[in-house]
Amino acid sequence: MGGHDAGTQHQFTGIAKYFNAYTITGRRNCVLATYASILGVVLFFKLKPKKKAITEK
Repeated sequence: MGGHDAGTQHQFTGIAKYFNAYTITGRRNCVLATYASILGVVLFFKLKPKKKAITEK
């Protein structure tokens, strides 16, 4: 029968237990990890110290 698969027939182990495409929780964790990665890259470049121009005497 068609319908929502709640992941009852899948037994995941390791990292697949938390990041998978079969359960709502797994999908949510993938989305949160993606958003966190994007935010981390943005913050890295925003907070990175600026290079100072070398001035000659």
